[in-house]
Amino acid sequence: MSRPLSDPSVLDTLAADLAAAQYTTDGVGELLGADAGGAFSRGLWWSALRATERTSADAQPLATLVRLFLLGADEPRDRVAAAFPKTGVDALIAAGVVQPAGPDSVAAVLDIRPHSDGARDFLVVSDQDAALRPGPVRHDHVLGIGGASISLAHAVIRSHAGRALDVGTGCGIQALHLAGHCDEVVATDTNDRALALAAATARLNGMSWDLRSGSLFDPVAGERFDLIVSNPPFVVGVGDLDYIYRDSGMVGDVLCESMIRQVGEHLEPGGTAQIMANWIVRDEQDWRERVQGWLEGSGLHAWVVQREFADPISYVSLWTSDAGELPEDAARRGGRWLDWFDAEGIAGVGMGMVVVRAPRRGEGRVPEQILEEITGADEQLTGPEVEAFFARRDYLHHTSDDQLLATRLTTAPVFLDEQSLPGPDGWQTVGAAVRRPGGPGAVIGVDEVSRALFAGCRGEVPLGMLVELLAAHHGVDADALATAAMPVVREAIGRGILYEAR
Repeated sequence: MSRPLSDPSVLDTLAADLAAAQYTTDGVGELLGADAGGAFSRGLWWSALRATERTSADAQPLATLVRLFLLGADEPRDRVAAAFPKTGVDALIAAGVVQPAGPDSVAAVLDIRPHSDGARDFLVVSDQDAALRPGPVRHDHVLGIGGASISLAHAVIRSHAGRALDVGTGCGIQALHLAGHCDEVVATDTNDRALALAAATARLNGMSWDLRSGSLFDPVAGERFDLIVSNPPFVVGVGDLDYIYRDSGMVGDVLCESMIRQVGEHLEPGGTAQIMANWIVRDEQDWRERVQGWLEGSGLHAWVVQREFADPISYVSLWTSDAGELPEDAARRGGRWLDWFDAEGIAGVGMGMVVVRAPRRGEGRVPEQILEEITGADEQLTGPEVEAFFARRDYLHHTSDDQLLATRLTTAPVFLDEQSLPGPDGWQTVGAAVRRPGGPGAVIGVDEVSRALFAGCRGEVPLGMLVELLAAHHGVDADALATAAMPVVREAIGRGILYEAR
């Protein structure tokens, strides 16, 4: 069935049955317990299965749902009927939610999964993962909640927006989050099955989105949005279209390049786009050169962050292991893929996020495009950090050096990291940096003067006065010290290490 769950009445009774069974993130967490739940989140399923078999009679409907949808177990028909008293097993089969697995049992076709954004509980509909069902996934397989989609959801700016666009919506996870802070959500996909499951996700959560079929920005030609997000089929490859959720049918990284080159035409003044992307890194090439070329002439402000770099074997292994193919088929595909990498002189693939912002009306400002590598596990991009990044760039643009010298600055909670080597007079510092914990890229090298300057920024006196005190202490000219210190101060403000006291 290419368009499952197309009957609204089935979706409504399904939602009622799931709610009655307390099929929520908290409900599932309480059923499994902390230990089994933690193990399940790490991919260890057997302890979760054991937990569902040791439940009370009252919790049996919830246990059945967990085994059916989250653990991929075949379930007796009578248990499924008890878990879905309003919907019924026959309606579930007809809607493409489950399928017969034997004379008296059924297996899930779809993955219906509780999901929380920390404040609200949702239900997300996708296809069963390859790890739960035998054989390769469908050509039009709809991916569920994965690492990339969670990373994007965490990074999206959540301030109020008018119109939002989700390009390549898949199961609808990004649209689901957008609906919480945007007046209107338009979501597109080339995969009809994905649009059907996204519609199911919307209705199960009492939402309605404008769902459209088409590639890239074709479905929204001539339209503009305040916020655009996308977790597209960004896999860098030979141009195959074996699996729609990962393959674009375009060679190399052309899909991502096309998105970045076109996205500015669909942003309102001051609008933001956040796009997960992969890019080719050729031998002896800095990855920034390639992505900078995509942004050239766009007129957009940009923050591009490379989170990972994968060599060809690691990259191909990642994507040949997720579709459930037979080992010999995966090896054949992987070999052809690696041959293409070799022929193209590709050293590896960069993976990360491209965030762009359209200038506001009348801004008249030269676009700032900052490309950097941020790989720390504790340096994940978050919505507040992305929003603060652009706010800090605006502040620096509108604040002159003289104005900064008259400003009282405060140092954020930071650590001073030092590297020292033993010497004839004991430990000798050979390097130092100030780091703001949890801030992506929030680290800056410091010398004796700048570390003293940062320590003095407590919001009590203007920066210029601190510079004069330091100049007197070191016996140097205050104006010369101010000129030398200003680039470091500006970089520290840009990285959220210094900020204006209020």
